[in-house]
Amino acid sequence: MDAARPVALVTGASSGIGSAIARSLAPTHDLLLGGRDETALSLLAAELPGAEAWPFDLTNLASADTAHIARLDVVVHSAGVALLGPLGEASADVWRQTFDLNVVAVAELTRLLLPQLRAASGHVVLINSGAGLRANPGWGVYAASKFALRAYADALRADEPSLRVTSVFPGRTDTPMQREVRRQEGGEYDATQYLEPASVGRAVASAVLATPDAHITELVVRPRPR
Repeated sequence: MDAARPVALVTGASSGIGSAIARSLAPTHDLLLGGRDETALSLLAAELPGAEAWPFDLTNLASADTAHIARLDVVVHSAGVALLGPLGEASADVWRQTFDLNVVAVAELTRLLLPQLRAASGHVVLINSGAGLRANPGWGVYAASKFALRAYADALRADEPSLRVTSVFPGRTDTPMQREVRRQEGGEYDATQYLEPASVGRAVASAVLATPDAHITELVVRPRPR
């Protein structure tokens, strides 16, 4: 990696929003591409100069060798899971699986990376959701995790004043995760009604590249009819 360029770690970088964020940051940052799909991460790293695959399982952070990351300016938490259904049918396992990935893994990975982030006066970006602003029927478990993620971001911003902390709330986005969501909902999939992942990637880049005097704390991005 180039010592003159800042370094960003993007989780969930193997596809969807995470991949789009990596592409948007690639012109200005060296990249660590985090995720479980080593093949997909390696293919993306081959496209982006200064990028390398960093495969690990967010639910088993012992597999993430964070101590060997010498410096880090930005971490973007993009990985997540959405398991839908009425609360009356949501088992404890569904709650645990959702919170483990959407909240606990985010908090623990950030904690492990705090020494590097503090040294760089760095930036933590949390990809939230419209469900982190409003809970709808069938989305209770997922929304609860995203409300918790928003609270985590607010608390981290207060606890670590040397860091910038940004919550990003995208609307429905054309990704493999959204296809799975529509399958769970039993609805048709119409990509023209959703945001393009690159639009979310550019929004994240705008927050990361803001001038040093600016701290963009929240970004809401919604699809426009087309």
